[in-house]
Amino acid sequence: MKAVCWMGPEKMSVETVPDPKILNPRDAIVRVTSTCICGSDLHFYNGFMPTMEQGDVVGHEFMGEVVEVGPGIRPEKLKAGDRVVVPFTIACGNCFFCKKELWSLCDNSNPNYWIAEKLMGYSPSGLFGYTHMMGGYAGGQAQFVRVPYADVGPLKVPQGIPDEKLVFLTDIFPTGYYGAVCCEIQPGDTIAIWGCGPVAQFAIRSCFMLGAERVIAIDR
Repeated sequence: MKAVCWMGPEKMSVETVPDPKILNPRDAIVRVTSTCICGSDLHFYNGFMPTMEQGDVVGHEFMGEVVEVGPGIRPEKLKAGDRVVVPFTIACGNCFFCKKELWSLCDNSNPNYWIAEKLMGYSPSGLFGYTHMMGGYAGGQAQFVRVPYADVGPLKVPQGIPDEKLVFLTDIFPTGYYGAVCCEIQPGDTIAIWGCGPVAQFAIRSCFMLGAERVIAIDR
């Protein structure tokens, strides 16, 4: 298959790489139909993120169609043919943090947690296409992706809604929405947001959804 690969600082390339395969019973293979570039991809593009390796498949914002599921996934959870949005965090659904819905702190999805703890002082969950200290998982800027714990993360979405209205659910809309939620907005509030990039645009919309009367956006 074709995939976008990191080849070094400021060096990206479309390469031919092996198709992903089911490795664990709760895996699924997703055929990617849409994918996005995230602002945080600039961190490894510019060489600021350690533990990248030449040839790593990048991308953590993607959606597509399930083409294969592992034997550990019940059909009512996920099956071939389902259309899904895949969140960038990988979560097992069973650990202490997952049971509290703190998916980004999953104890089981990052096999390289010790590297993250050493470099950052804590370990997040595994992430798609975002360094080996975050698990070394191949990302979504590819034709196909192996999705671990696929009975937990992927969100099934209906046919008939175009990808461009759904793909933001992978990352930037929930990021902006959660930022707004953390503000504890009350009806009629005035909110100020610094920066007007893509995440901020969703934060602005989320503030209005949560009851703000006025949102002031500040940018260069």
